Amino acid sequence: MAASIKSLINSAKALTMGSSGSKASLKELFPVVDKAIDGDDCDHDCNSCSVQYPKGFKIDEDDDLYGFVKGWSTHVLVATGKTDWVRDIEDEKGSVMQAIACAKAPTNGRLLLSASNIPTPHHTTSYSEPTTVLLLPAFTLIENVTPATVPTLLSAIVSNAPTTTSPLQPVSIPPSLPAPLPEGTPAAIKDLTTRHCPHKALILLCSQRTRDARCGQSAPLLRKEFQRHLQPLGLYRDLDDERPGGVGIYFISHVGGHKYSANVLVYRRKDAFGLDGVRRAELKGEVLLPKVDSNERHGEEDEEGDAGAAQCIWLARVRPEDCEGIVKFTVLQGKVVKPERQLRGGFDRGKGLLSW
Repeated sequence: MAASIKSLINSAKALTMGSSGSKASLKELFPVVDKAIDGDDCDHDCNSCSVQYPKGFKIDEDDDLYGFVKGWSTHVLVATGKTDWVRDIEDEKGSVMQAIACAKAPTNGRLLLSASNIPTPHHTTSYSEPTTVLLLPAFTLIENVTPATVPTLLSAIVSNAPTTTSPLQPVSIPPSLPAPLPEGTPAAIKDLTTRHCPHKALILLCSQRTRDARCGQSAPLLRKEFQRHLQPLGLYRDLDDERPGGVGIYFISHVGGHKYSANVLVYRRKDAFGLDGVRRAELKGEVLLPKVDSNERHGEEDEEGDAGAAQCIWLARVRPEDCEGIVKFTVLQGKVVKPERQLRGGFDRGKGLLSW
């Protein structure tokens, strides 16, 4: 009886979420680690992990996860310099998040809005100064954003940016756009300026304690463990480190499904580290290091534009002991280690596939 009720509930949830017509199956969307290709330890938990969740950290282990994420077209992360926010970030008075919630929506589909701990240009948590937003999957940073410039941000930049369903090809976003502002506005902030995000991949961790204490508990612990595995590879980037390449780790606001904490979203550029096709089982002890191309070394981008993120891999039920495998296979190679237990969804623009 319980199984039948659960099946009915899942069917109802799937109907509510809808489908774009390109929904992929659990193991079709992203490659799953395979011992014949990835080695005998590809599905092992970290043995050296010393970080642990609190004893009372309990989550839902019964629900099916895959296919129940509401689809999105673009994702905006607003720099706030904070790791926690009021329950609904749209209620942060005077913030860019509040302005986005009140403005006319972009014309290219649903916008997923997140507050983030990305440092603000003025290194305070005040909403009275211009801030920066990170636009995904475009991997574009937009500066000088204020509540007054949000309509221009949404209509002129976000609406014309690549989406989760766009072909994976370079797109050019204007380096500067004038935004209509009141007279007397300082000249330095009258234009919205854009630039490429320097990272090859992003790890986004929900840290919003006001929505669920487990998010506030898990995010710092996971960041510590991800950092431990990224640093020996030369890939860890802290919040003020904009060296080209590497992996940025950011805290973000509630994304849904806190009962499946911790939620982790990994955005990756196409073959981000030159390792997607590597068969680890055939290396015979060889140390596998991420590759650096000439453009990355010089902080340059393709003259035709930036294709942005090729994938977003949304995982849940992530624990500290999972971080080694997530770095080794998900971040570096775009693979999923525990799809049945952890994969909630995502997209692959190269394949033209989605989980919704």
